[in-house]
Amino acid sequence: MRTIDHWLTSPWRRSAVAALAGALPVLAFPAPALWWFAYVALVPWILLARSAPTGRRAAYDGWSGGFGFLVAVHHWLLPSLHVFIFLIAALLGALWAPWGWLVRRFLGERPTPGRGAAALLVLPSAWLMVELVRSWQGLGGPWGMLGASQWQVSPALRLASVGGVWLLSFLVVAVNVAAAVLLSVREARVPAVASLVATAAATSAAWVWAPHPQVDGRVRIAVVQPGIVDGQGSGDERFAREEQLTRQLAGRHVDLVVWGESSVGFDLGDRPDLTRRIAALSRTTGADVLVNVDAHRSDLPGIYKSSVLVGPDGLTGYRYDKMRLVPFGEYIPARSLLGWATSVGRAAPEDRRRGTEQVVMNAGHGLRIGPLICFETAFPDMSRHLAEDGADVLLGQSSTSSFQGSWAPEQHASLAALRAAETGRPMVHATLTGVSAVYGPSGERLGPWLGTDASTAHVYDVPLAHGITPYVRFGDWPVHGALLVLAALCATEGGRALRLRRNGPAPLAPPARTVHGSPARPGR
Repeated sequence: MRTIDHWLTSPWRRSAVAALAGALPVLAFPAPALWWFAYVALVPWILLARSAPTGRRAAYDGWSGGFGFLVAVHHWLLPSLHVFIFLIAALLGALWAPWGWLVRRFLGERPTPGRGAAALLVLPSAWLMVELVRSWQGLGGPWGMLGASQWQVSPALRLASVGGVWLLSFLVVAVNVAAAVLLSVREARVPAVASLVATAAATSAAWVWAPHPQVDGRVRIAVVQPGIVDGQGSGDERFAREEQLTRQLAGRHVDLVVWGESSVGFDLGDRPDLTRRIAALSRTTGADVLVNVDAHRSDLPGIYKSSVLVGPDGLTGYRYDKMRLVPFGEYIPARSLLGWATSVGRAAPEDRRRGTEQVVMNAGHGLRIGPLICFETAFPDMSRHLAEDGADVLLGQSSTSSFQGSWAPEQHASLAALRAAETGRPMVHATLTGVSAVYGPSGERLGPWLGTDASTAHVYDVPLAHGITPYVRFGDWPVHGALLVLAALCATEGGRALRLRRNGPAPLAPPARTVHGSPARPGR
């Protein structure tokens, strides 16, 4: 142990170890999908920050670990962002600096049982604040939230219906803190065990209390995944392939056909011939077709990514323009300063324009659908609002064509399970090149995943449910609770500092007395 401590006295070596420790949780996400590892993955990082000689060094350990975490969960962006991925990770990694400081504040040296117990509440709350800040779409959005690693665990999905992915993140961090305390803080082991028991009891009660979605109908939804189509003229070739696959759905009694993101590379207002061809497909299949247009609009300036519903008579009038754009991928922040990014990566040569409001569409057959585009499926608030607005089915249209062979397609497909469980609504994740997936109203997987090697059209029997989950009803209450915990901490620490300043240190000797018996004053 002394050898390790001596080796870690080098700031650079210690930062490297912290970065590696911070990267460990990535193994809990797809493609490795070692969901159980999430419950211990933070322990090395916590133990390192706990052992920091000073609070400042613990903050650096938090920062370095955050850098490693962000690079790991976004490593598939390296071909697109190049050096920017490290710059962004270095900037956003600073969000974990206060978390590292708090680890040492509550678990460092020889903590009392009270401090150890408080850590099980404070540290998960501080982690939620990091996830809240980096969830802003301008900072890259909520990709890689720790609770999202539990997308395939049925009890966890049930808890997601109570408090969303936020509640799962809180619980995962709390278990990691308890494990670290059991390993290294003998004085706080009893409260750690008690807290684990209390957490297990509370989550079990929530699991029992949370209402099961009551299935009250079924629809048949077809996902059309054309596969990789590259080269000059790929837009026309992709459309022809999607058209061919959709024709195969004739006689399958589908209620809706869904194409992936950027499935149409031309504005349908400029190409009435394409509109007529899609309308013919609608008549052939007996269902409306939800396509996704990525092109300059004919009625407005600029490029939009839009979900457009086409029926047997042509455009239905339903259109949703993507609201939350991918930094660098769909627009460049501060383009006047960072526009040179287009020369070193695959950054957007022209900024896309933003939509202004979410849309629930009537797709016929009594079916109301709520579209989301690409990484909007990572935002729990967007799917929650669609459920509040009456959507029967959530629809994510995505591509991930640029990230074939990476972990990105699997990670993206897994997010739909959480959105379904949170809202009690089934969700369809339709892509151009895989992975496409469909989930029921409890987040359970329906039918096969369509992998990155598939070029096919597949029909899914999708159960419908219309109950209101606690998460839809009460929103992000775990975040609000975490804010209260941290506000109470700040008030307590501030009051303690004020009392110390007011009382001050005791004088070392009584003040000198003058001949008149009064204490001497400075300057007299």
